[in-house]
Amino acid sequence: MSSFVGVEHIDKPKSGNLADPDTFPVPGKEVANLLFYIQRDPNTNTIVYELNKDGQGKVKSKDPVSTYWIRYPEGGGRKDLNYLQRKFAYGINSKALGNGEFELRSVAYNKLPLYLRRDGKNQYHVYADIGSKKCILSRVFIRIDGGTFWSPNVLYIELKGVEIATGKTITQRIKPS
Repeated sequence: MSSFVGVEHIDKPKSGNLADPDTFPVPGKEVANLLFYIQRDPNTNTIVYELNKDGQGKVKSKDPVSTYWIRYPEGGGRKDLNYLQRKFAYGINSKALGNGEFELRSVAYNKLPLYLRRDGKNQYHVYADIGSKKCILSRVFIRIDGGTFWSPNVLYIELKGVEIATGKTITQRIKPS
């Protein structure tokens, strides 16, 4: 859990000066096959999880999700995750379930299973249980108040998605254990 946050050294508490995640930039049309994204303190740099397709437009079965940064404070450029970020913080492990479906697990927080599968319109989404409801995941926000890369002070992880049955936005906060 502790390495779920990022690469920056986070050494000073930010209490009282914590940004509202709803004011952070949202990835848009620059991400053709956006599945979901992660944002966290201390800045608006965003980790994007995008459907990974081959040259024929088919999902890559061994690596169905591509993960990278959008560096909004630096003009919104794209940057690959480094080795530590992929292996200990923001990477995704996938397991093929057959029929084009995959189970996804965060390398840093594997308690929450995510499922990559097609909907009735043959479009891929990441599905998760959010607040005990079946949802399409759209955003994860990690609230950090100080700490370091290896031992951040994670106050909560917030999941946000759309409930499949009703179309309502559902949000759930998870406190790390």
